[in-house]
Amino acid sequence: MKHFYLLVLAALTLLAGSLYAQKFEGLALTPPMGWNSWNTFACNVDEALIREMADAMVSSGMKDAGYKYLVIDDCWHGERDSLGFIQPNPKRFPSGMKALADYVHSKGLKFGIYSCAGDKTCGGHPGSRGHEYQDALSYAQWGVDYLKYDWCNTDGLNAVGAYTTMRDALNAAKRPIVFSLCEWGNNDPWKWGKNVGHLWRTSGDITDCFDCEVNHVTWSSWGIMKIVEMRKNIRQYSGPDHWNDPDMMEVGRAMLPSEDRAHFSLWCMMASPLIAGNDLRGMKKETIEILTNREMIAVDQDSLGVQGYRYDAKDSLEVWVKPLMKGDWAVCFLNRSAKAQKIDFNWSKNVVTDTVANRTLNTNETVFTLRNLWTKKNISSTKKNLEAVVPSHDVFVVRLEKK
Repeated sequence: MKHFYLLVLAALTLLAGSLYAQKFEGLALTPPMGWNSWNTFACNVDEALIREMADAMVSSGMKDAGYKYLVIDDCWHGERDSLGFIQPNPKRFPSGMKALADYVHSKGLKFGIYSCAGDKTCGGHPGSRGHEYQDALSYAQWGVDYLKYDWCNTDGLNAVGAYTTMRDALNAAKRPIVFSLCEWGNNDPWKWGKNVGHLWRTSGDITDCFDCEVNHVTWSSWGIMKIVEMRKNIRQYSGPDHWNDPDMMEVGRAMLPSEDRAHFSLWCMMASPLIAGNDLRGMKKETIEILTNREMIAVDQDSLGVQGYRYDAKDSLEVWVKPLMKGDWAVCFLNRSAKAQKIDFNWSKNVVTDTVANRTLNTNETVFTLRNLWTKKNISSTKKNLEAVVPSHDVFVVRLEKK
């Protein structure tokens, strides 16, 4: 009987606290950076793996480069107890989530977890439908800092309502938690997500290929370029504390190093959350160099918070631009073709006007130095044409800095 009254009291407290609920502001003023278990491990997760990933995130230099959220995706769940509170799988997480969160925090990192708006997760485990306030309270007690909230088994649910309910539950639990809306873009979350969460998925699941679709009969997973092409004209909805999310990264998985570099560069140009999905243990040197390229990360994390866009495309050679703070710009030349492409870019003939940022790049009025963000060297200025060769499925990225 005592437990029953405690449950009622908790429910009343949470409901009262939700009357004027809103998301926790200021938790993601730049796109979140971290790691998620799903791309590599799917349901094969346990506390030993997560501890090893926390160790590797520190030892590899990723933490120092800005990655801080360590997120357990689906399949950590056990059953609900007699009062309806979710429990972790006792065989996989025998120490419990609080102890695991404490370990992650001891490494100077933040701890993330996964749930789903439906009654079952995508992996068939207990979802949060009907238990949102209980689950939010559990996450707060465990020390969770980030929640990825999926959209499986949601027949009959309204997306705005379902995600707002969990937002209100997190607010009522009173622990600041970054709220990631994994709704796949089906209900245009960029139009309503700003007041609900800190980031929202714009597509279905990513897969580790440069430009392909993997058909699973009832749904598909998408290669890098397919996701880039999937959502156009939504960059105006993205900005500090509310980001378009094209899904976790596939860097260090099955693609070529050039494709990894192009993938990472595009995510940085698009001001995307940088959530790694590879095995962090024993990474190749080239993978670490890509994931920890601080000059590219600075483009992603630029506090102006403007998503870049494709300015021009000709013969599979694309030009992407992104305005940055202090009048700087990032320009990415992407080669989507199977053969090398030459760049001969005349800065003076390309006056770029970004109506979203209300900024214009006009090198006839301002001269910029050019810094190659992958070689990390200054190479020339906008006084002369940029000439270079971009290998197949690779990029050439420069930062324009005022002289």
